Amino acid sequence: MPYKTVLAAAAIAICLPSPAAAWGQLGHRVIGEIAHERISGKTRAELELILGEEDLAEASTWSDEQRSNPATFWQREAGAYHYVTVPEGQTYAEVTPPEEGDALTALDRFAATVRDPNASREDKALALKFIIHIVGDVHQPLHAGNGDDRGGNDVKVRWFGNVTNLHSVWDSQMIEGRNLSYTEYATWLDREIEPADTIAWWEANPQVWIGESTQIRDTIYPAAGQEMPSLSYDYQFEHLATAEMRMQQGGVRLAAYLDWLFRR
Repeated sequence: MPYKTVLAAAAIAICLPSPAAAWGQLGHRVIGEIAHERISGKTRAELELILGEEDLAEASTWSDEQRSNPATFWQREAGAYHYVTVPEGQTYAEVTPPEEGDALTALDRFAATVRDPNASREDKALALKFIIHIVGDVHQPLHAGNGDDRGGNDVKVRWFGNVTNLHSVWDSQMIEGRNLSYTEYATWLDREIEPADTIAWWEANPQVWIGESTQIRDTIYPAAGQEMPSLSYDYQFEHLATAEMRMQQGGVRLAAYLDWLFRR
């Protein structure tokens, strides 16, 4: 991939004020692939008019790949669009979005661009790729941060002996331990989604997704009192199924949101 160097730099960005990229390449592409199997024929045609042959899995990582783009938009503005902040005990509806915006305000903004008949194809493509990415982002529990630790980036842990942080464990390390390609992983997870799950999860309201993430977020922190908790098989056994469910739900919700977006 021509963006490997850029993505490596993006991975280092966990030291910046905004959280790192949710799910990494693998998780975002799994979500995109699951959604691709569920969108309507009309939505598929609308996507092709804007993105050409680029599918949802490919488009899903583009917003992270642009983090090293020197343009002002990417360096000064776009970083805030990958997450929301919801303090423990509150809902998103009770929180005033920051002046610089967040994932939900960006989602509304980009949806308006895609629906704007006067917007250029280039502007619609940027907006659509960001939408695809944001839906995945807010299904990662630590992208609904509590405002205290940069979405778990400040929570240092050892993951199977290697020093990292809790955000990185959830972004990539836990799911990458499966050693699956995104197509393999998506196939495995997709066939486990029952029709009743699709019906129950078919929800295009992002505040619902965020509410779920904040509830999960408050259950995934290591027990207090350890300077650098050591996480391995026990933690993975307890939480991997939840991470995988969030990817499944993210795929279903991305399809639901796109179908809603192009409904006219």
